[in-house]
Amino acid sequence: MGCVIDGRFTVEIQNGVSNGCGEVGLWNDGGGAIEDAVKVLLEGLGEDVNREGLRKTPLRVAKALHEGTRGYRQKVNDIVQGALFPEAGLDNRVGHAGGAGGLVIVRDLDLFSYCESCLLPFPVKCHVGYVPSGERVVGLSKLSRVADVFAKRLQEPQRLADEVCSALHQGIRPAGVAIILQCSHIHFPDIESVFLDSNYQGWVKILVSSGSGVFENKNADVWADFFGLLKFRGINMDKIHFRGSSDPCWCPSQSSLSAKVSSKIGPVNPVMVTAVASVIESLGENPLRKELIGTPTRFVKWLMNFQKSNFNIKLNGFLCDGIDSLNVNEDVNINKKITSELNIPFWSQCEHHLLPFHGVVHIGYLMSDGFNPILKSLLQSIVHFYGFKLQVQERLTRQIAETIAPLLGGDVIVVVEASHTCMISRGIEKFGSSTATIGVLGHFSTDPTARASFLKSIPYPTSSGEQ
Repeated sequence: MGCVIDGRFTVEIQNGVSNGCGEVGLWNDGGGAIEDAVKVLLEGLGEDVNREGLRKTPLRVAKALHEGTRGYRQKVNDIVQGALFPEAGLDNRVGHAGGAGGLVIVRDLDLFSYCESCLLPFPVKCHVGYVPSGERVVGLSKLSRVADVFAKRLQEPQRLADEVCSALHQGIRPAGVAIILQCSHIHFPDIESVFLDSNYQGWVKILVSSGSGVFENKNADVWADFFGLLKFRGINMDKIHFRGSSDPCWCPSQSSLSAKVSSKIGPVNPVMVTAVASVIESLGENPLRKELIGTPTRFVKWLMNFQKSNFNIKLNGFLCDGIDSLNVNEDVNINKKITSELNIPFWSQCEHHLLPFHGVVHIGYLMSDGFNPILKSLLQSIVHFYGFKLQVQERLTRQIAETIAPLLGGDVIVVVEASHTCMISRGIEKFGSSTATIGVLGHFSTDPTARASFLKSIPYPTSSGEQ
């Protein structure tokens, strides 16, 4: 049995099950192919696919991608048609008296999508407005569900805004629809660029809009009403990209900086590229669509940042310099004070789902009077080294603590605060959540007062990234 979904492609359903909102499960069709592709990618990174922590990664990745692209298997009409309600006084006029025909806005809808240029997930803050017409209104939750249908596909911001706008206009038939999207794309650096650029900015942000009907003209008065109701959302009208203007360079993988980084990685493994293309096809997309032609190669180049590497080679001698420059009395903790390095940024890749996580590391240690603190560059290099590999946050925290402890006399406390993409994907969608882990060695493991003193010094709230 075949079906056409939103006119974009036809799929064959075998043993499919409906979830009651127009989605048909295709897990039996594409899951195995994605699992096989993920194994190829892991082996290309030099990993053992049978080691603990990676054994079920192919299955977890396949499930996450299946959930994160469920929009391909949903029908907008099924969502909207059952949620239109009659409301007297709302006719074809655009009026404002008593609210009749007036603007309706739902703000701050948290969504996520996958960038079609590099396959990295990106968070979206969506604001939807419409002017009712035809004596009917739509259930407000349906505005969010329609937006989510198109977000759960391989996307770029302007097309996402346009598709949501068009679908709502056709489904509700209002006087007009307005969409504003605030999108943030994580910009993973390579390990060398992090060391060289202390002012590295890890995010690319963009504001896009789309309008239909009375909102089709970007200078229409009704837009002023819309923006007036968003004035507390920090939206700068001058920075909004309107439909029809020149397309901005959105994905960092297509920037000039990314090209320089990619040139250092060397030629990509064609087997890995083919594996990523098979993943795209298994999700129901055409890997030969012009916007997707270079996507497998870009994803592999980004993924190669996390291949297994040798610690001593990456530190390039920093480790020995750090040890020689510090002679801490290890026998006593008398007259020592807590020295700290706070908010060291890091980027990493979860080995369970191959999804990014990012945040900051806080390091504290006991330092005797008269000795100079250890070089911050050494601590940064250790943090970045352990970040640039397939990781879990708990292990990352332990590895940092155990590596720096010999350099610092053994009395060390490490706190890692991070935002995990897996907490907004895979159907969990806990936007704004963060995870904190702590590692303590030496005096900090036995002295709760010392731990409390360091924890109190950590800034609050900590900016660990964008949601």
